[in-house]
Amino acid sequence: MPVASPFVSRILEIENNWIDYNGHLNMAYYNVLFDRGADEAFELLGMGPKYAEERKLTTYTAEIHVCYVQELHLGHKVTASFQLLDHDEKRFHAFQELRHVDGWLASTCEVMTLHVDMSGPKVCPFPPDILARMEKMAAEHAVLPKPERAGRSIGIKRKPAA
Repeated sequence: MPVASPFVSRILEIENNWIDYNGHLNMAYYNVLFDRGADEAFELLGMGPKYAEERKLTTYTAEIHVCYVQELHLGHKVTASFQLLDHDEKRFHAFQELRHVDGWLASTCEVMTLHVDMSGPKVCPFPPDILARMEKMAAEHAVLPKPERAGRSIGIKRKPAA
């Protein structure tokens, strides 16, 4: 019996013009890598470019939280995972990791995504065929542990006053 795992993208490469003046991958391009990995998972869900073109339905990011764990540099190759944490009829909550091909964690991304009718644009329910694929992936991912970094919030932790 196969062990359940999140979806993992093809190998993604860092592009030269993504390196900033600090000599590492600029923060914006972590999102590009997450997006490219998510696009591959979206194809499995039936929501790739043809979906937008033919059905005039797509997804929009509503909220995103990226954690930068270890710097990426030119020449590094990574994969992007995609784990579906939750969904309803109009949105889904996912967690992604960028991992160097050697296995170490570079970054995590937690995202809330909306399903959108492009004619509005307005948030709308998933069509039955897409919802069925979403439910299949949700069932497969339900047995996975919740990622340790999922549900984090941003804030300065203060020591109690003495």
